[in-house]
Amino acid sequence: MPGGTSLLFIELGAAIVGLAILARLASRFGFSTIPLYLLAGLAFGNGGLAPLNLSQEFIHVGAEIGVLLLLFMLGLEYTGEQLKHHLRTGLPAGVIDLALNFPPGVIAGLLLGWHPLAAVLLGGVTYISSSGVVAKILAELGRFSHPETPAVLSILVLEDLAMAAYLPLVAALLAGGTPVRMAVSVGIAIALALVALFVAIRYGQPISRFAAHQSDEVILLSTFGTVLLVGGLMQRLQVSAAIGAFLVGIAVSGPIAEQSHRLLAPLRDLFAATFFFFFGLEIDPATLPRVLPVAGALAIVTALTKIATGYWAAKLRNVDQRARWRAGVVLIARGEFSIVIAGLGAAVEPALEPVAAAYVLFLAIGGPLLSRFVK
Repeated sequence: MPGGTSLLFIELGAAIVGLAILARLASRFGFSTIPLYLLAGLAFGNGGLAPLNLSQEFIHVGAEIGVLLLLFMLGLEYTGEQLKHHLRTGLPAGVIDLALNFPPGVIAGLLLGWHPLAAVLLGGVTYISSSGVVAKILAELGRFSHPETPAVLSILVLEDLAMAAYLPLVAALLAGGTPVRMAVSVGIAIALALVALFVAIRYGQPISRFAAHQSDEVILLSTFGTVLLVGGLMQRLQVSAAIGAFLVGIAVSGPIAEQSHRLLAPLRDLFAATFFFFFGLEIDPATLPRVLPVAGALAIVTALTKIATGYWAAKLRNVDQRARWRAGVVLIARGEFSIVIAGLGAAVEPALEPVAAAYVLFLAIGGPLLSRFVK
């Protein structure tokens, strides 16, 4: 037993040091770390170059915590007032976004002969841009003050909120049961998400003032514990745990938000890296070659539809032509949510995970690179 534990520590330590090296490379050449983490997982997973004998339970829990912290930190970026503003001003562009980017995945899944539910999941994979990658591109290129950025942020916010309805619906469909039972489950899930969103917008500031404390230790334990607790409760009620974490992030505002961001950012980065790495571990590289044509075709089609989405969203805000193209190209990247959605449907359609992995690889690399050329 001690020998097994020491081997686990050695393998895990080597994996994390390897991820650190990949992060250095990504930083050096100025592109997203997500595809590198996925490739590392493919290399060391089942059927890879050097498979690691890591505990499946450990892998699963580590990946789940990574998702929760990713979404919590994303929620911290928005205040209740900002959410109301984005909902009010960005809804037309959000509808166009859904209409252009969800159908390609659904149509591709049906043409491949997949179960309709798996096709709906692939639609979710192609629909949602990576908030994490897009935010990183905007920061690295110094575009947060550019005129098209509010349009981009509105699209991202509306996509994240759309997941509050989409993920509970998919969870209920995956759980099965009678149509009435599924309808009740979906209704309860969406109602809970709306209530949580209302509380976050209306009472976020008073809650944050009550929870504020000078001690970093108290804030770290309080926020991290709350994220896990709310995520677990939401999942029990058939609502996505990730959406629960996102709503907790929205509810936290003011000084405590800044403190939480500073304290949890390192944990977020660690668990996010392990999330993408562990997702890659679960995919057999031998399944990738046959899905590359499908993933590549989807990547090309949905890159164009995202460019159209961003262009139109920026046009509605009366910005110039160059700014419209920048808005479209920066939205191309897919990442964390696409991987989360693909993981949900692995039991329904085994090919969904490798298709999503290849698709995210194409666009998580292509999106940042194209954004650097379109100035």
